[in-house]
Amino acid sequence: MATTKIYIVYYSLHGHVEIMAREIHRGVNSVEGVEATLWQVPETLSSVILQKVKAPPKADDVPEIRPEQLVEADGFLFGSPSRFGVMASQFKAFFDATEEIWKKQALAGKPAGIFWSTGFHGGGQELTALTTVTQLAHHGMIFVPLGYTFGSGMFEMDAVKGGSAYGSGTFAADGSRQPTELELQQAFYQGKYVAQIAKKLKN
Repeated sequence: MATTKIYIVYYSLHGHVEIMAREIHRGVNSVEGVEATLWQVPETLSSVILQKVKAPPKADDVPEIRPEQLVEADGFLFGSPSRFGVMASQFKAFFDATEEIWKKQALAGKPAGIFWSTGFHGGGQELTALTTVTQLAHHGMIFVPLGYTFGSGMFEMDAVKGGSAYGSGTFAADGSRQPTELELQQAFYQGKYVAQIAKKLKN
């Protein structure tokens, strides 16, 4: 049986989405016959701006991806922080650069999940996901939402938890809050869930 390749493609300015991406990576790799690869989209901010917003250095063990490399994968998980309720401009710029593979519909039929980070409840936990779906639709990709398959963790009311039926998520607050154990469990689960579906579709 051929290996199913899942690309986890993300943008992370302050590290929250990266933490989620690494947990999703673990979840994908927990499925036999599936191989996960982490990728970053290119940064568009200057080094001066990055310094001013106190952004930590980018992960040096995660390479930047070129749009044409997407065709190599059997499935995807795309992660971005929210900016004014939608995906960050860096991630939108990456999708805008996929025109050549869009023309060929080279990604059509491939499954894709979404994950994100927002500052607070009203910062785009669901709107970021919904507006990201438009990118998948134009490429003909199959959106794979979590639904309520994560079980009781979806109904947690005693603790703050990001994510929804659309995918896993976290809250960054003023930037100091880190993903909680429950948020990371949901991220791991999402990676495993999307990997299982991608494997079924491939085989």
